[in-house]
Amino acid sequence: MANKIKTVFFCQSCGYESSKWMGQCPGCKQWNTFAEEVVKPAVKGSVKTNSIGLSDGEASKPLTLSEIVMKDEDRADTHINELNRVLGGGLVRGSLILVGGDPGIGKSTLLLQVAGNLARDKRDILYISGEESLRQIKLRANRIGDFSETLKFLCETNLSNIEEAILRAKPEVIIIDSIQTMFNESVSSAPGSVSQVRESTAVLLRIAKSMNISVFIVGHVTKEGQVAGPRVLEHMVDTVLYFEGDRHASYRILRAVKNRFGSTNEIGVFEMQEQGLVEVANPSEFMLDGRPENASGSIVTCSVEGTRPILIEVQALVCHTNFGFPRRQANGTDYNRVNLLMAVLEKRIGLQLGDFDAYVNLAGGMKVAEPSLDLGICLAIISSFKNKPVSDDMVAFGEVGLSGEVRAVNMAESRVQEAQKLGFKTCIVPKALENKLRSAVKGIEIIGVSSVVDAMKLI
Repeated sequence: MANKIKTVFFCQSCGYESSKWMGQCPGCKQWNTFAEEVVKPAVKGSVKTNSIGLSDGEASKPLTLSEIVMKDEDRADTHINELNRVLGGGLVRGSLILVGGDPGIGKSTLLLQVAGNLARDKRDILYISGEESLRQIKLRANRIGDFSETLKFLCETNLSNIEEAILRAKPEVIIIDSIQTMFNESVSSAPGSVSQVRESTAVLLRIAKSMNISVFIVGHVTKEGQVAGPRVLEHMVDTVLYFEGDRHASYRILRAVKNRFGSTNEIGVFEMQEQGLVEVANPSEFMLDGRPENASGSIVTCSVEGTRPILIEVQALVCHTNFGFPRRQANGTDYNRVNLLMAVLEKRIGLQLGDFDAYVNLAGGMKVAEPSLDLGICLAIISSFKNKPVSDDMVAFGEVGLSGEVRAVNMAESRVQEAQKLGFKTCIVPKALENKLRSAVKGIEIIGVSSVVDAMKLI
């Protein structure tokens, strides 16, 4: 009897599977995201392989910790220090890396630069494109620079043909641009669907682990900024990198949200120029470029991304509302956190903010959720409300509690040293860290505050 072909419904946002269509997805609560796809049952007698290339019939011998042989991770230098930092020290052989970001933000440009750098080290690189023709890639490559002959290009979307090309070429690094254009003949659904993205990634994962090849995958993002396709896609890969920033601006921020071979808090800062993406060695100076002088509602605070302290300008604008319900807006930080801090200022300091609109912005396009920005946000709101500018050579950081107290944050010494390096003279810190920082850092005035009331008196 012929195998029955059945249809199921997949959520295009999270990959939730259902036997019938539903208006709202039970998994991600999104509306009108279900799409019908044909699912064919597996053919009996076919040999399945797992993610490391071994057939299910091959026995796997359990080992104790003492029997496992450890080897130093073979990391390849991409010659882009910001990317090496985000990857955890370099490109690990046999790793599967997913790179996501808005259209036109620079994903393909960065990976083409990485391919060129690795090819100059006499490494065999295979760049597979399903979106651009070879002539289009050459136009972009001519703008970036010269490339070695060890870099090969292939325009193909059929994974069977791609796998044959990989077996013949045996490259060390593969770049797939993009995973939404690839299709597996064993899956009947269209390219870009949940089933195709999941199965195509599984094939690439098997190739990466069985042949010890590093694989970069470019992924499209949804309007919410997440990689399009099922959430299981992020669980299958070793590393997930996201490009942040406005594609119309010059800056780009590469953030690791998952990394099995390094920290997930590191970021890399790039600037888009005519010859491609250029790394920014000093992000603090870059973020503070163009900062206004003697302007109310502006103060510099310090955030830590991984092991790197970054100075960020916090801007606030408080003005009378024209409607009965005041408007609140936050750009770069958590909206609910800003509302909470404004409630603290109303209750503990007595600022009457109920009839005022409030807008908070992190200049430079940074997106930070760290609580150390609380004190800077509070001082920026107070400065704008009272229309009194904060000193240009002052930095403030600390977490603010619901009682108005200022709590200690981690890596305070590195934050103060970063402020001192850029010429700031005064640093407002939590009272608990004052004595420790005064003895550890010289040449900058340390002022400790125990509450937002004390901090308000200073400005």
